[in-house]
Amino acid sequence: MNNRSTLRDANAAVPVPPAAADKPSRKIQVVLRNGDGYPNQAPQPAPTVHPKTLLLQSPFGDIFKELDQMVGLEHVKELVYEIYAMLQISQYRADAGLQSKSHVYHMIFKGNPGTGKTTVARLVAKLFHRMGVLSKGHFIEVERADLVGEYIGHTAIKTRELVKKALGGILFIDEAYSLARGGEKDFGKEAIDALVKAMEDHREDFILILAGYSEEMEQFLTLNPGLPSRFPIQIDFGDYSVDELLLIAESMAKEREYVLLPGATHRLKQMLTEEKHVFWRSFANARYVRNLLDKAVRNQAVRLLHQHPNVPSKQELMTLRPEDLATKR
Repeated sequence: MNNRSTLRDANAAVPVPPAAADKPSRKIQVVLRNGDGYPNQAPQPAPTVHPKTLLLQSPFGDIFKELDQMVGLEHVKELVYEIYAMLQISQYRADAGLQSKSHVYHMIFKGNPGTGKTTVARLVAKLFHRMGVLSKGHFIEVERADLVGEYIGHTAIKTRELVKKALGGILFIDEAYSLARGGEKDFGKEAIDALVKAMEDHREDFILILAGYSEEMEQFLTLNPGLPSRFPIQIDFGDYSVDELLLIAESMAKEREYVLLPGATHRLKQMLTEEKHVFWRSFANARYVRNLLDKAVRNQAVRLLHQHPNVPSKQELMTLRPEDLATKR
């Protein structure tokens, strides 16, 4: 540790003898040592690494790469990183002999159809399994009909059986708000009660994810005062923008080895803009895009047979034109 400036200030206040003034000054270096005899050094800050780079280079990089390739969903990706970071630090704390309590990971996914809820849930199941949170990491997707029975007591039995199958993994219930639509005499309430009990009894090796439209899920959570606190992770899956939907369409077409001509892309953009405006509350997002492409492929097949008595060229077989995009729903 160099104390030149401190010594300079101290010498300024002390008269220097004439003889000493002609002699060259001697530098005094003070080195403080710790109990082991080594110099004390200020801790150097660890180099910062971008979270995305950290994730992709981790042992779970394949999972995060799959998530990163999804269009949009930036806040969802950030939350998944937070969950990963919390799990990793909890492991470090346990290895260091520090207290590391288990956390509750039951979740609510809110948003319109086709916004990636099911895909993200499957990736979360993989991540939790690889990090040791879930013993199996399998994914079971159900809806109201799979849970609600036809007579008193039947619903609880069906629900418990599904929970038993989901132990070690994730139970994903789509349109979960439908469990509360039948009123007091509906058996859906029985399913909710059975699920709440299962969340407590199996919280160490079972994760429940409820999904559905945002407004309906908000109403669903108000039916039972204890429900919101049982789901510490709640994620809003917003609608995709038109530009994001075009990227999704191009990706879907590429996977099927089709190419959208510029005119077809322009036509698709018009259709997406109109659909989002008219059906904004229940817009199906990527699901709507997939349905459009399915219809376009069928239209293209009919067009090619009419236009080409013989076998069409490879380029024609791959090309989707504006007229292939349906104008009817």
